[in-house]
Amino acid sequence: MTLKEKLMEDLKSAMRSKEKRRKDTITMLRAAVKQREVDERKEMADDEILALIGKQVKQKRESIKDFQKAERVDLVEQAQEEIDILLAYLPEQLTEEEIDELVREAIEQTGATSMRDMGRIMGIVMPKVKGRADGSLISQSAKKLLNQ
Repeated sequence: MTLKEKLMEDLKSAMRSKEKRRKDTITMLRAAVKQREVDERKEMADDEILALIGKQVKQKRESIKDFQKAERVDLVEQAQEEIDILLAYLPEQLTEEEIDELVREAIEQTGATSMRDMGRIMGIVMPKVKGRADGSLISQSAKKLLNQ
């Protein structure tokens, strides 16, 4: 079953069980997939859909920061629920320790010593964690390890 088929099945399931937030989130995701397919005039593969889901999770996390500044607890909770629903479609996320280990390996491999080497580190680590960790987490880990 492709990811698009799974999304359709989950949408039907959410509609049957009257899970409004889940239905709305999946509908939003399916609309984003359809929009991308129309824009690019091609069928999206599962890995492209996973990248799109990752992008949406990142946007929701940024929105949460804005909602927290505005003290909108209701919107923070809504966005967090949407993130939880979207994360179910992504591969299992890496832990902080796993990310640190991958970054350590990349630092050793490149011989990186300063922040100027950040691009080389990111270039090695990002393909390995595709869909399993946010780039900002990789960046934070690299900064932490380079400054030790």
